[in-house]
Amino acid sequence: MTYSAPAGTCVGHVHLKVSDLDRAIAFYRDVLGFEVQQRYGDAAAFLGAGGYHHHIGLNTWHSRGGPQPPARATGLYHSAFLYPDRKALGAVLRQVVEAGIAIDGAADHGVSEAVYLRDPDGNGVELYRDRAPEDWPRDAEGNLAMVNAPLDIPALLAEAG
Repeated sequence: MTYSAPAGTCVGHVHLKVSDLDRAIAFYRDVLGFEVQQRYGDAAAFLGAGGYHHHIGLNTWHSRGGPQPPARATGLYHSAFLYPDRKALGAVLRQVVEAGIAIDGAADHGVSEAVYLRDPDGNGVELYRDRAPEDWPRDAEGNLAMVNAPLDIPALLAEAG
């Protein structure tokens, strides 16, 4: 028998090695809006949204001053942060744009809308929102039929108000 993770299982947090803790905190706190929940001097910090103990861990234990990994190396492709709705996704996108952070890409996947960028250490970051499951695209047999269509960035920014 094959094991299946139970419903409700999800990624609880991402923990990243960074070269400069203050720079990483500034990105995740000041641009993406996560709150510092706890900090261990200049070695580590834990940030969360809505009072949660941490969605993001940052540390310099083995990486202080280290270089970014090569683009074609194995490792984390990106961490993905799920926003509750389109307005919230538009608002964080506005923060990213106003901070002058380059957007690597954006896509409408049918099931979700996503914006891709990099943090100061070169780690991939996806900011996204899910559509309601009843709105997910399906093929004639009812199977999920995700797509990779362009995302209308100006319309998403307009949602933020």
